[in-house]
Amino acid sequence: MIVGTGIDLVEMERIRPLVHNQKFIDRILTPEERKAFYKMTNLRRQTEYLAGRFAAKEAFSKALGSGIGSRLSWQDISVLNQSLGQPILVYPFDKPHKVHLSITHTKNYAAAFVIIEGLSG
Repeated sequence: MIVGTGIDLVEMERIRPLVHNQKFIDRILTPEERKAFYKMTNLRRQTEYLAGRFAAKEAFSKALGSGIGSRLSWQDISVLNQSLGQPILVYPFDKPHKVHLSITHTKNYAAAFVIIEGLSG
């Protein structure tokens, strides 16, 4: 059973100038995400990565129904990649649900969609 959905769309042009803003990067990306971010040397790829993580975390917070704020912070959520590149959400609280995440990029936008599925049993 689906217990929550969330979607977010981010303009690349809004994120591009923030790729070199250390304060913004430290606020949005967790230490593990920053390791991957700093391995990228291409501005376009860094922008896609940062925008995609921003969108994924926003979409997850919307699916939870809380948004980013007092219950959930940017640092509570990591968006990591499995060995074949599939993005996964890692979060520190009880996991009575399965979370599905999809991130996509175009030249101008990054988007993320999250489905939270209740687990039976």
